[in-house]
Amino acid sequence: MTLLTSTTATPIGPLTLIASDGVLHAASFTDRPEDVRAHLDPALRREAPRRVPDLGAITDALHAYFAGDLTAIDSLPVEQAGNDYFQAAWKIMREVPAGSTLSYRDLAARVSDPATARAAGFACASNRIVLVVPCHRVIRTDGTLGDYYYGLDVKSWLLRHEGVDVGLPLQSGPPAAMAGAAARQAARGRRAGSRRAEP
Repeated sequence: MTLLTSTTATPIGPLTLIASDGVLHAASFTDRPEDVRAHLDPALRREAPRRVPDLGAITDALHAYFAGDLTAIDSLPVEQAGNDYFQAAWKIMREVPAGSTLSYRDLAARVSDPATARAAGFACASNRIVLVVPCHRVIRTDGTLGDYYYGLDVKSWLLRHEGVDVGLPLQSGPPAAMAGAAARQAARGRRAGSRRAEP
C-alpha cells in the first residue's frame, strides 16, 4: 500500500488529503501534510506519504462539492481508525444528506442510546476526514451549532453552502478554516498552561 498526499485549494483554505488505493484516510483544512499524518492510525503513520499534485477522483469530487454538486463526495471510500462506537457514528454522519442536520442526541440514539450524546460529540471531534465524513452536520438539540475544530464560522459557512439556515449573520466572505484551527490550538495551550500553573 502506498500512501499519497495532496493539498487542494478551497474557498475556506487549503485542504490536505491522505489516501491509498483510492481510499481516503484523512482530510484536514491545513497545508501541512505532516500534521495530518500525525493523526493517522499508527500502522499508517509508519509510511511517509508521497506528495502528488492531486488524488484523481477524490480531488475531483471535493472540487465538485465546493462548486455546488453537494452529493459529489457521498460515495468516496473512507477508512479511519476508531472503536466500534466511533465507526457507527461516522457511518451515520455519512447518511445525513447535505442540507440536513442531526443533533448530537439523535446521533447518539441512532448509535446506541440518547444518553451517550457526549460520546457522540467525541466521535465528531475524533473524525479525521473532514467534509467527507460530515461531522459539521451534527448540531445541538436546541438548534445551535455546538462545536467545530475549525471554528463555528467555518461550520456555519459549510452548512450555508449546503442550504441550511443557521440563523447567524452572514459574513462578508468565506472564513479561513486554518485560522479557526489555530485559534483552538492556542486556546487549548492556554488552558493546559493554566492547569499546570495551578497549585
